[in-house]
Amino acid sequence: MVTEQVKALSAEEISELCVRHTLYDWSAQAGLKPMAVASAKGVHFQTVDGRRFIDFNSQLMCVNAGHGDRRIIDAIKQQAERLPYISPFMAHEPRARLGRKLAELLPGDIDKVLFTLAGADANENAIKIARTVTGRPKILARYRSYHGSTGSAIQATGDPRRWSNEFAGGVVHVLDPYHGIQRGTESAEVALAQLEETIQLEGPQTIAAFILEPITGTNGILIPPDGYLQGVRELCDRFGILMICDEVMTGFGRTGRWFAVDHWDVVPDLITLAKGLTSSYVPLGAVGMRPKVAAYFDDHVFYGGLTYNSHPLGCAAALATIQAYEEDDMVGNAQRMGAVLARHHKKLQERHTCVGATRSIGLFGALELVRDQRTMEPLAPFNGTSPEMKAIGQALLDAGLFTFVRWNTIMTNPPLCITEAELDEGFEILDSALEIGDRAVSG
Repeated sequence: MVTEQVKALSAEEISELCVRHTLYDWSAQAGLKPMAVASAKGVHFQTVDGRRFIDFNSQLMCVNAGHGDRRIIDAIKQQAERLPYISPFMAHEPRARLGRKLAELLPGDIDKVLFTLAGADANENAIKIARTVTGRPKILARYRSYHGSTGSAIQATGDPRRWSNEFAGGVVHVLDPYHGIQRGTESAEVALAQLEETIQLEGPQTIAAFILEPITGTNGILIPPDGYLQGVRELCDRFGILMICDEVMTGFGRTGRWFAVDHWDVVPDLITLAKGLTSSYVPLGAVGMRPKVAAYFDDHVFYGGLTYNSHPLGCAAALATIQAYEEDDMVGNAQRMGAVLARHHKKLQERHTCVGATRSIGLFGALELVRDQRTMEPLAPFNGTSPEMKAIGQALLDAGLFTFVRWNTIMTNPPLCITEAELDEGFEILDSALEIGDRAVSG
């Protein structure tokens, strides 16, 4: 029997078919022309039509180990040949080994995990667990946060993506210490006093948990003032509220430590993980919990479950990813290259009048662009864009740099395997594109 050779699709055909037959996230579909990608290696990816890009955002802040790592790919292949799937009611070796490894890495006494599919359902399950264990209905969350697009996770989200998805209650939002580039960041003392006031007004006995990103991601790499996370921990302890830290984006070396909470020696009651857990080679998330939380389910049924929970391919990929981080000291590299990234940020702020602020910790960074240095008016409005920001984003793509451009912010979140020379490559492109913003600045 002769097998007919299938003709490869062109970049235009791939893009057109994807838009015609599949729905794209967070987008009006008319006029979309998604980039057709063929391959990726290290910190670069290549399109079907031959263009090469440096990935300065690790896709969705998730490909922490870089693209095309053979150790992770081979682990997935070997597991697929041995046991590609088994029911989550069964036990298998990758699940056993990964559970033990995470218990070693996770902060403090966290030593049990519930595996999920991704970050959103990790947050869903963390919220469910908190409500079940405490018997309380409310969840505190912060404005300027993002926790996922599913039911409770989108309710907890504190940015405009929540607005069209608010179909349920039970979530109370509190202010982040950061109030935008024009107002800046409050002290830990002020922010904690406001948080305590909200707790008192809502009724501490009604609040199950406070879910927060230790360092806010897509809303601008918002690093809390020293003392804030420790103060949140103290308030949660005082009022019997469980502290949920969403480390979906910050976990696994992104900030130069295994987990962002490690910078402040804070141990949450629950911690949610995904993205860097497998470097996003296959889907996997997790909820880690302290013994006092896990013990509740010794004698009470955990009413939850997923067909793909503890998927063997995901667990095998995660083990290989963690091994790659350790073998190549990628967490240490994130810290070292983070210092280089911070120096680049400083130079850009000195050279370009449109750069109103820079923030970074490890390889987790952002630039905030302004239209007026006196008033610090953003170069694009909250939840909007501007001709200048669109032009800067296009200039970056035209020059071969892919990153996340949102509102008046440009992200700098490359894979943790990046070298100093590759950082230089990316920032040289950024340096050139920012001249567009400079022309829009007054004062």
